Amino acid sequence: MSRRWLVTGAAGFIGSHVCERLVSQGDEVVGVDDFDAFYPRAVKERNLAALSRARGFRLLELDCAAQDLPFAGVDGLLHLAAKAGVRPSLEDPAGYTTANVGATARVLDGARRGGVKRVVLASSSSVYGNDTPAPFAEGAPAVAPISPYAATKRAAELMAEAFAHLYGLRIACLRFFTVYGPRQRPDLAIHRFTAAIAARRPIRMFGDGSTERDYTFISDAVDGTVAALDWTGRKGGAECRAFNIGGGGRVRLDRLIALIGAALGVAPQVDVAPMQAGDVERTAADLSRSAAELGYHPRVGIEDGIRQFVTWYEGAYGSQS
Repeated sequence: MSRRWLVTGAAGFIGSHVCERLVSQGDEVVGVDDFDAFYPRAVKERNLAALSRARGFRLLELDCAAQDLPFAGVDGLLHLAAKAGVRPSLEDPAGYTTANVGATARVLDGARRGGVKRVVLASSSSVYGNDTPAPFAEGAPAVAPISPYAATKRAAELMAEAFAHLYGLRIACLRFFTVYGPRQRPDLAIHRFTAAIAARRPIRMFGDGSTERDYTFISDAVDGTVAALDWTGRKGGAECRAFNIGGGGRVRLDRLIALIGAALGVAPQVDVAPMQAGDVERTAADLSRSAAELGYHPRVGIEDGIRQFVTWYEGAYGSQS
């Protein structure tokens, strides 16, 4: 039986891939996006190219922080919309609070008023800060965020906990670990590094290259999201549950840069700069809970993932060799 999902942030990087997966399964998707000016509208419109031709997908241009969403006839909500990025949040903490906390409260309230009990909420590995022992487990306190972005994502999780408790919602909070792959936002490191190296421009590396990230390929992130959506439909009472969605391994920054250069066939030119405020030293996902409860197992390693990203980048932007 076809189901209908409401997906916020549908024109974004993760959102557009999730919508494609749901439509390919035969489900109906009502996508919502406000086409925030954080990056060009044309990029998001390209993200939607395949969906615009798909039956079962409808796009609404709405700001979920200020406008009511259409929950009638909806089986579940995937709230993927947010202001993203650690460094921009240092310049606009109030805007991030409105978009990431206020909008979450409004959307969850709309869902409960509309009788929608199944919710997937996009969170971030940034909630763990620098104090959580690696690998990060969902049971860690996560009470010391080091950026406004991280604080707003943790606050959104706490808002979800309150709604689950008060109104019987079943909510999966997904802590994504540095998702990358085709259609990745142009402001993110892998995309920026690839563009600069392909054009033979120097890249700026913050720190000595020893910082580590758990990188998650987009297809794995989508697998985890769909598995979490299935989890919300299982028998059980009201619950708000956090799940790590990671790639399963840590990669040093200097190794990441070398992998991109190798995939492009270009030797990177690196300018070293001091570490920036708000950046964590490492991320590492403990996937025990996600494996046991969602059946989540990442399948794409960093070498293959970078090759796939570079292939997409050259197809989208042209090979500059």
